[in-house]
Amino acid sequence: MIHVDHLTKRFGRHAAVEEISFDVGSGEVVGFLGPNGAGKTTTLRMLTGYLPPSAGAASVAGFDIFRQSLQARRRIGYLPESVPLYRDMRVREYLTFRARIKGLTGSVLNRRIEEVIDQCGLQAVRRKMIKTLSKGFRQRTGLADALVQDPELLILDEPTNGLDPNQIRAIRHLIKRLGEKHTILISTHILSEVEMLCDKIIIIDAGRIKAADTPSNLVSQMRAAGRITLELKGPADDAARALDGLDQVRKVSHDLSHDGWEHFSVLVESGADERARIAQLCRDRDWPLRSIYRHEATLEDVFVELTRKD
Repeated sequence: MIHVDHLTKRFGRHAAVEEISFDVGSGEVVGFLGPNGAGKTTTLRMLTGYLPPSAGAASVAGFDIFRQSLQARRRIGYLPESVPLYRDMRVREYLTFRARIKGLTGSVLNRRIEEVIDQCGLQAVRRKMIKTLSKGFRQRTGLADALVQDPELLILDEPTNGLDPNQIRAIRHLIKRLGEKHTILISTHILSEVEMLCDKIIIIDAGRIKAADTPSNLVSQMRAAGRITLELKGPADDAARALDGLDQVRKVSHDLSHDGWEHFSVLVESGADERARIAQLCRDRDWPLRSIYRHEATLEDVFVELTRKD
């Protein structure tokens, strides 16, 4: 559905996106992740025809997004981060206006408007002025606009940004249902959202692709250190030095003290499990050990490992 080949965008001397390449298959729901300023929105704006590239190529459904821009854009529904709505129009009036711009007429127009109002849960506000809507309903209206021409591809830029937890849950559920019929490329900062919604993840940082794979594969392949947390009763400084002296330990942090128990976080080499040695150390020093837990790697760990600057 999407093919991107060495796509580049420069603003003066600054390369916002530099020679990125990736593919999104038909029917996939793909998360596009990266820290602020990584180049996510710039990439989405190029794919949707809002920005010209400095170099490289891209296509949507086989149509070059620059040389065949109109044919490509007809197959895209785009929800930008800040939804541009006409606040003095009513919801159905606005959707009718947008559908006509996109070439829908007559019975097809009316049918599609009713379908997207139903899909996006807008029945209760269809006759309300957009300026009176909550942000959640404004997001739904923008999504209905993106869907009205029944596009093959949906590109969503931070679709749950600024919503409350109930609104986020509702939008996530809606996107999940849409993923059954549409290819979706979704940019977001919320990693739990990606894990729930996406078949594949693309991570971009400083304008370059750092990883592209399924969430489970990225977690299993990560190079980051493992982490063990424990509670023991003993002198904090001595315990920290002793833990730091173990072969596979990279870093020891003393988190807090409570009721005489010292809480430590221990980073170990990737794949290492130092729990047995830590337990033996505590027995040798006569330090009571109340708990010890090895944390499994998460998508957040992958993201931090790939995008951290230190």
